[in-house]
Amino acid sequence: MRKRVVVTGLGCVSPVGNNVKDTWSSLLEGKSGMAPITLFDASSHKTKFAAEVKNFDAAALFGARDARKMDRFAQLATAAALEALEQSGLKIDESNRDRVGILIGTGIGGIGTLLEQYETLRQRGPDRVSPFLIPMMISDSAAGNLAIRFGARGANMSLATACASGANALGEAAEMIRRGAADAMIAGASEASVIAIAIAGMNAMTALSTRNDDPQRASRPFNKDRDGFVMGEGAAMLVLESLESALARGAEILCEFSGYGTTDDAHHISAPSEDGAGAVNSMRFALEDAALQITDIDYINAHGTSTPLNDKIETKAIKTVFGEQAYKIPVSSTKSMTGHLLGASGALEAMICAMALLDNTLPPTINYSMPDPDCDLDYIPNQPRKAEPRHAMSNSFGFGGHNATLILSRFNK
Repeated sequence: MRKRVVVTGLGCVSPVGNNVKDTWSSLLEGKSGMAPITLFDASSHKTKFAAEVKNFDAAALFGARDARKMDRFAQLATAAALEALEQSGLKIDESNRDRVGILIGTGIGGIGTLLEQYETLRQRGPDRVSPFLIPMMISDSAAGNLAIRFGARGANMSLATACASGANALGEAAEMIRRGAADAMIAGASEASVIAIAIAGMNAMTALSTRNDDPQRASRPFNKDRDGFVMGEGAAMLVLESLESALARGAEILCEFSGYGTTDDAHHISAPSEDGAGAVNSMRFALEDAALQITDIDYINAHGTSTPLNDKIETKAIKTVFGEQAYKIPVSSTKSMTGHLLGASGALEAMICAMALLDNTLPPTINYSMPDPDCDLDYIPNQPRKAEPRHAMSNSFGFGGHNATLILSRFNK
């Protein structure tokens, strides 16, 4: 019998709020996190806006000295993890530190530090490159820093599956608990991708919206006139525990982590397969893992990037899995408000699913005004919806053909 896995803590830093409470409130208000880019001079770029984290002061949170030694993605991860751990009430000490692990996903890690120090090398020479370059840029630096901060000596690793990284990180962390390799995992993902080279590269692929005259309405998933996604940044962390561990310490259980499926399209490095087969199997595997039927899913947080291909193919995949039942399941893309956090998106959207279960409210897809005949499901347009979901599904798909699906469920003993 595998162990049951529950969620006891949530934390996030997002483009619409620097903690869970503010993020959730903004989502229910339909607030957009998009605005002109401030993190660099974007005047020469085709896309001049993004969904940045706002008013984030790492030095105030954990001291100027520590903040200077972390790339922005690690800073965001640390802030989200501190919030999640505080809510969970999990105390890490000599009695349990070898059974508490950390697994952090990221698509590109400390690329900001790498580029900054490359400029130092180019302009001032190799002797002026920071000795902190390597430990700041490597993708496992967030997980390593958190282990040192919390004294967690269990499994510790980073995972990269592009935009599926956050969902895969949570899924694999849950698997560690299920097989008895850990009692608790601090898991999630972080990304600090609003940098010049990332925006330029995505523009070169024609992946980004170029609605510079109307940033707040640029992300319009499932809308007929969608023209690309909006780059975002942020982090989200969950504290996952075995049910036995949570009950033994009297923790408040927020929800259950009940299902995980992951596949690959094996089709194209950046485009989804036209039949959506990888996404279909990912959802089916998650349902099988959770021992649920298609009629049990009451909400789907879609990958919903606002790109022409993704939204059409994801809709098709959902209909393939759920059949006529697909038309009865509310679906939303919260990327319409947060933008696309790349590797961190799946973790943030898992947190959003947990909040939907706790608050009996489904977040909307904003900027939905022009239905697309290829996207004909119930996308919870523009306003949140009261509901009592039992099981929430979250989809994440990434370059490389990676697919990951999570199912979070209302906790029942």
